[in-house]
Amino acid sequence: MTQSLEREALELATILDTMADGVFVIDTEFIVQRWNRAMERITGYPPDQAIGRNCALLNANSVDEHLQSLPPLTCDLFKVDWVDKVETVIKHCNGDEIHVIAAGRVLRDDHSEPIGAVITLTDITSLRRLETEMNQLRREVTGRFEFDNIVGKSPQMREIFNLVELAAASPVTVLISGETGTGKEVVAKAIHYHSERKNGPLVRVNCSALSESLLESELFGHARGAFTGAIRDHVGRFERANEGTIFLDEVGDIPPLVQVKLLRVLQERELERVGESVPRKVDVRVIAATHRNLREVVRRGEFREDLFYRLKVFPVHLPPLRERKEDIDPLVKRFIAQFNADTGKNIQGLTPDALRMVLDYCWPGNVRELENAIEHAFVTCNSAFIGPLDLPIEMRRVELKRQLCDDPSQADAFALPGPYSELPARRKRGNTREELMAVLDASGWNKAEAARRLGITRTSIWRRMKKLGVPLNRPPEGRRDSLPDTPPAG
Repeated sequence: MTQSLEREALELATILDTMADGVFVIDTEFIVQRWNRAMERITGYPPDQAIGRNCALLNANSVDEHLQSLPPLTCDLFKVDWVDKVETVIKHCNGDEIHVIAAGRVLRDDHSEPIGAVITLTDITSLRRLETEMNQLRREVTGRFEFDNIVGKSPQMREIFNLVELAAASPVTVLISGETGTGKEVVAKAIHYHSERKNGPLVRVNCSALSESLLESELFGHARGAFTGAIRDHVGRFERANEGTIFLDEVGDIPPLVQVKLLRVLQERELERVGESVPRKVDVRVIAATHRNLREVVRRGEFREDLFYRLKVFPVHLPPLRERKEDIDPLVKRFIAQFNADTGKNIQGLTPDALRMVLDYCWPGNVRELENAIEHAFVTCNSAFIGPLDLPIEMRRVELKRQLCDDPSQADAFALPGPYSELPARRKRGNTREELMAVLDASGWNKAEAARRLGITRTSIWRRMKKLGVPLNRPPEGRRDSLPDTPPAG
């Protein structure tokens, strides 16, 4: 009988050691009684270091929110009898976290009294690690197109996404720079709403829109009687933003006197209302933005150097849209979806000619101008796809496009010239047969390409060719001079 029991125990131990899953047995005092080889592989504890110890050495925690009310899975099963396929995190002997799928059942004697429990663990750590790596790789390879309301798939915008995440995780002052229309306020909102202050207020101030006296009062507040018309106390924007964020847009336009007071707020986190001498503490995160080159403004003596360095703790520069043309497509899709929802239309996208025109344009007004162009197209488009004629005139007329894209000053002004007929006199290409043929030659006699270069539609290029007597196909060499000067009769 004894030999039979010994043989059965040996067979059981052999079976347990050949299993791929970890198996261990505990008694009613939670002390480990059996520990197979797979448990050593999963946890790093050999049998002689695990057997005889409390199973709390695994430091197990269920990651299934529906089972949080249960006792610790790998120890106290005696109240629940059994648990099946619960994902659990245990600790390796070196402190690493191990993800496992666990199952357990209580062992009972002939009188149904518990005498112990058996638990099995399936190691899924490599699977969870692979999922994490695949998600990261998917973001890197396919591109992460959106972060909050920021859209883009270019390497520059992926870097912006990373910077926004870093800025949101820290309370430091942020300085966002970039041309007009690049989305500085959108970035500021993303930083605020992903930070610990997201439940606090976000207060915006356009520093270029107010005079010096009004800006000082708006930022810091004023006391009653501080100046003519101050009939009551006024709470400034900094106080309104307490425990939140204040966004100082166009901070490079702040006048010198206000710069001094702003520097004190950044250094001391306190302010004085206009007409008061009592300092008030404020808990505010500052995000500033400017389209100007603040280093150059500092060099000219128009901006305090110490304030510049106080603001530039964490700089974020937004590149212009013309330097990241690959972002135009996801932006266009975002705006089309947005305006479809607003207008009830069902526009599917852009025609190939319209898309080429959009990609060829320099976008001096950046993302804001692109949004306005799509909104303009929604007004004129009566089909499923936006065509070239639905786009704004400055994108279709070569003269307008040249004037905007060749003169950088036009970008900040974001002002279009007058009507096409009022442009400064200049020779319009393609109005004579020789000019039109030269454009066709340069385009390889591709009519769509020639039309694009002239800023007209393909229909117009066919009409102009017919009017000027230009053959539909490239003429043989040597016959070009023999073509008539006037179009054929009829």
